[in-house]
Amino acid sequence: MTWATLHKSSEELASAAHEARRRGDTRQAEALFGQAADAEEQALGFLSPQDKPRTFGITAVSAVALWYKARELGRAAQLAHSVLAVPGIPTFALEQLRGLLQTLWNEQAQESSGVSFVPGQILVSVKGGEIVTGGAPLDLVVDKVQTIQALFYRTAEFLKNIPLRRKGPPSRDIQELYRPWLFQSVPGSYQFAVAIQSPKQADLFHEPKPDPGLVAATFFSILQSAVEDPGEGLAHVVPDKDYKATFLKLTRNLAPSGRVFSEMELRASDDAHPILLSPDSRKVITNTLRSEAPRETESEALVSVSLNGILRAVHLDDDWLQLSVDGQTIRVTGVGETVDDVIGPMVNHQVMVQAVRDARGQHRFRDVELEE
Repeated sequence: MTWATLHKSSEELASAAHEARRRGDTRQAEALFGQAADAEEQALGFLSPQDKPRTFGITAVSAVALWYKARELGRAAQLAHSVLAVPGIPTFALEQLRGLLQTLWNEQAQESSGVSFVPGQILVSVKGGEIVTGGAPLDLVVDKVQTIQALFYRTAEFLKNIPLRRKGPPSRDIQELYRPWLFQSVPGSYQFAVAIQSPKQADLFHEPKPDPGLVAATFFSILQSAVEDPGEGLAHVVPDKDYKATFLKLTRNLAPSGRVFSEMELRASDDAHPILLSPDSRKVITNTLRSEAPRETESEALVSVSLNGILRAVHLDDDWLQLSVDGQTIRVTGVGETVDDVIGPMVNHQVMVQAVRDARGQHRFRDVELEE
């Protein structure tokens, strides 16, 4: 046997495992992942970081991740610790193995807590600007966590074919069925992990409901499409135009402007391919939203304006918001189609409002985004 033959066998077994998981055959998938992990760990024995550091690092991370997918958390942790003790491991492998270890510790803690969670987590990190290793401004973290929670609940509502909720919190059954939890992650920029709690009572709700695992997977698919192809790609995942616009606005709220931080990364704990949100992502999403927004009748009496100020008040029922711009209070009408978990977290924060001003000096709403 050689590294090449064992690695190829591992890849074939892992591919079969992913196919079984797509069919919903969890038991078969985990058994195949275990066989793939065993082959990959054997392949690792033919390598050393001194001779082939990159291949060694990739193989080591793959083996640990495969044991994790097989739900063999103890074996995954044992292998990760043994590899981390080997001198000369490349930096990328060190970082990924530490991240996997933190995920393993979190899931082992979850298992012993008496609270059950959907397998897998979403790892979130913010980088650059004012972010330091293991630390970030509290208001920034709170805003991003609230936005991620809103995205989870909106995803569940979308999958349940509930009409788009424009105000108020999600229903009690949505909150109890798809409750996200926050866990610490390894320091390196500022990171945290999000896990979805499994329902406490499987028979509590009698109407058809999407599995929490499907909600988590769809959440990730929506984010990925919103970043990589916010036009046609996201429309394929989310055909409903109102839901699509809401998901785009919430994703834009996650993306950095570049003032406080420069990058957000979201990654499934068992996937090495992250979703990257940057200031460019934010611009592309904004351009998509504006190109797809209903167009008003053009008139020489209407002037497009950008209002940069503090959002002081919002009243969606009465169809207005109120801004403080350079000490002046400006009221903007026509915000009734905006959903409150998009605009609500912006209150008392710096925002940029796009509006049109008529000949009487009155402003009508077009768009709003958070300015960090």
